Amino acid sequence: MPSDTPDVLDYQLSRHETTRAQYRWRALIGVTFCYLFYYTGRQTLGFAVAGIQHDFGLSKYEIGWISATMLWCYAGGQFVNGNLGDKLGGKTMMIAGAVLSLAANWLFSFGHGFVFFLLAWGLNGFFQSMGFAPGSRLLSNWWDDRHRGFVYGVYVGFSGFSSVLAYILPVLILGTLHLGWVWIFRLAPLSMLLGALVLLCFVAERPEDKHLPASEPSGAAAPASPGDELSSAQRYRLVLGNWKLYITGLAIGLQNAARYALVVWVPVHFLGMDWKTSSSLIDPKWITIALPVGMALGSLSNSWISDVLFQGKRYVAIVWYMVLACATAVWMMFVPHGSLLGVALLFLCGFFVFGPASSFWALCPDIFGRRAAGTATGVLNTMSYAFAGIGEPAIGHVIDATGHTTIIFPIVAGLCAGSALMSMLIRR
Repeated sequence: MPSDTPDVLDYQLSRHETTRAQYRWRALIGVTFCYLFYYTGRQTLGFAVAGIQHDFGLSKYEIGWISATMLWCYAGGQFVNGNLGDKLGGKTMMIAGAVLSLAANWLFSFGHGFVFFLLAWGLNGFFQSMGFAPGSRLLSNWWDDRHRGFVYGVYVGFSGFSSVLAYILPVLILGTLHLGWVWIFRLAPLSMLLGALVLLCFVAERPEDKHLPASEPSGAAAPASPGDELSSAQRYRLVLGNWKLYITGLAIGLQNAARYALVVWVPVHFLGMDWKTSSSLIDPKWITIALPVGMALGSLSNSWISDVLFQGKRYVAIVWYMVLACATAVWMMFVPHGSLLGVALLFLCGFFVFGPASSFWALCPDIFGRRAAGTATGVLNTMSYAFAGIGEPAIGHVIDATGHTTIIFPIVAGLCAGSALMSMLIRR
């Protein structure tokens, strides 16, 4: 039988599709598994605040500046590393980021003063920025826009479960192993090496590397370029020249500021200096776990809802979640500290505050196409974390001035309301 008969061609096409599907799922599982451990290298500071204050006498205002420096370095790194993910490949960038962030965490653990902590945590922020946007580019290489809500729901959802690990591991280190705060930064980030190893061994950067056809092009308009690639300058012009970037950046900036207000200060609110002697109905160190669990499940749901219920109108799902987050945060102000209702509301607060993240990130390839997906994600993340960084020292100062950590909840409510208003202007 000639090699070009219809039956043979159909068989070859079927085999290519099967192989492509296998590598596509390996990309999704490998990237999300790698990023699953990333937050163990940057969302653990809240659990060390009491110990750092006790050992070095730092104020919450100074702690806020340490957190803000990490967020701003993360933001600046996103602007650079998103484009490098498009240029050098998401796989290389994610692996390098995991290894370098681990080193920066160990450096932080040997800190002995405000400036040292500030510089070490800022360096960690830059290395952490080598993960998310490059990973987004790698996924866009394998998955087309018809599956984007699902893919980003899984990817961002796993980043939410990364927050769960970033809460559980410090609780185990402090409460079960009875180790000092420095071991939070030495043991928890070791998990990033496991994620990097899986990505290295099981994931291919793009279909072309396996002699497979590229994924279907996105519907977003983009200038033609040989080899379906753009130069760095072309990518930045494509992204920065689109007015939708700035509306979306402001909306996600307010959302992310609300998120980090919870991530950094909720452990301080529920634990404090005397958490081991608390008379709460539920052990405070486990109350805090409700927040990242809610965040993880919320991000899994939002972009899927935007596809299924709102026919790809992601801004509608974003607005609904932000409104509900605002209402839940207001309610948190009036709930007893260690009650079951408080735990449930903390779960819902995390669910609605972080949920829209998956829809926000799905907008990047929706609007700019896969050729600039990494750059767009990086630039948008720059704007997102710039807002979050502004909030941290401000919140720390307000807590110092008032003496009440409950103040974080009306702040979160206001930020969510602002994000909802701005998100109404977003259209795909």
